[in-house]
Amino acid sequence: MARWILISILTLGLVGAGVWGYQEHQDKNAILIQAENSYQRAFHDLSYHTDLLHDKIGTVLAMNTQQQLSPQLAKIWRLASEAQADVGQLPLALLPFNKTEEFLHDIGDFTYRAAIRDLSNKPLTDEEVKTLEQLYEQSGVIKNELRKVQHMVLENNLRWMDVQLALATNDTQGDNTIIDGFQTVEKSVAGFGEEDAGPTLTGVSRENHEFRGLNGEEITEKQALEIARKLFALDKGQKLNVTKTSKGADVQTYMVSYQKGDENGYADISVKGGHPLNVMVERPVNKTKISLHEGQQKAEEYLKQFKLPGLELIQSRQYEKEGVFTYVSTIDGVRIYPDSIHVKAALDNGDILAMTSRDYFMNHEKRDIKKPAISEEQARSKVNPNVEIREHNLAIIESDLAEEVLCYEFLGTMNGNTYRIFINAMDGSEEKVEQLKATEIKFSSEV
Repeated sequence: MARWILISILTLGLVGAGVWGYQEHQDKNAILIQAENSYQRAFHDLSYHTDLLHDKIGTVLAMNTQQQLSPQLAKIWRLASEAQADVGQLPLALLPFNKTEEFLHDIGDFTYRAAIRDLSNKPLTDEEVKTLEQLYEQSGVIKNELRKVQHMVLENNLRWMDVQLALATNDTQGDNTIIDGFQTVEKSVAGFGEEDAGPTLTGVSRENHEFRGLNGEEITEKQALEIARKLFALDKGQKLNVTKTSKGADVQTYMVSYQKGDENGYADISVKGGHPLNVMVERPVNKTKISLHEGQQKAEEYLKQFKLPGLELIQSRQYEKEGVFTYVSTIDGVRIYPDSIHVKAALDNGDILAMTSRDYFMNHEKRDIKKPAISEEQARSKVNPNVEIREHNLAIIESDLAEEVLCYEFLGTMNGNTYRIFINAMDGSEEKVEQLKATEIKFSSEV
């Protein structure tokens, strides 16, 4: 009897130890997953902030008035600080990365000192402009190197926990793509040289309002399902799920979704008028078979069903196997930028993967457009003379104060980049400068 009691006690002990060990294992895995997610987020934020940093410096170089320089320089300083914070959250303490951190610090220091002074009385000197040009070139190098690492991380599902382990055990001789990539970034920054930093480095949303463009009678749930079925090109046998937003939402919509094998879709359809505000389809996109122009034609065919007058394409971009197209409404040849619609098409067969028209239906209304107070030639003289203007147009945009202003829009190039520059058609002030991105770069598998 005693023998069986002892066996039972030992058995219970083993089971308890097993349960305890399993729980410990689960807790450890949860901690590792949390750490991995934190590292992944910090790394992708670093790549994103570096990308924006490069674009903002380019935007400042394209500006021609001091009024807009200070806020733009302040944005660059903020982005440099955020990029430094991102680096601090990565497991790179044991990896020499001080040159890159110094470079980000120098950008922040330079732009902060320039932003806080009165640029109207003390504008940027020729040396400071030269420094900005160097920073633009150098930040572009870092951006591209980080993009290569990001591409490899996503393509091969690489883990940052492996980086931490390799650094902690001094196993940096092994095949670790992330470590190799960051060492390449560091070498690139070190290659700039002290002479490239320039003397000055070392010395020194849009308003939220009611949807104005929604018109028509309120639709029923059944009508919303019919609209969604047409949007997704689904047969009657496909099951659809639908819910209605509460009355406290900024706009009441029917939210319709479906799942069909490895494809699923979602749409927001306004209760008033039955207008699609958001459409999204997720599915694997196969090898590219159609051009970006053919994707544009598919997008425009798709938009025809909504019978929205005067839409004009203002930008098309390719991201790997997808094309993204931006349209704005026009009135008597004037582009209305607040009334914008974005469409994404798959470049394997032209299917529409996404469409958002929230901006269009939020801002679209009848407008009384005044005549410009200055001529196109006068506005052109306000553009940075280094920008080679290719085309011009009249446009309405939203200012930083969320007010609509009539502008002359100039599309031009400088230093191999394309910029859209808006000059106020009433007083000639420089309202906004933005850099237009080209087709997304496709990197090879080598780092």
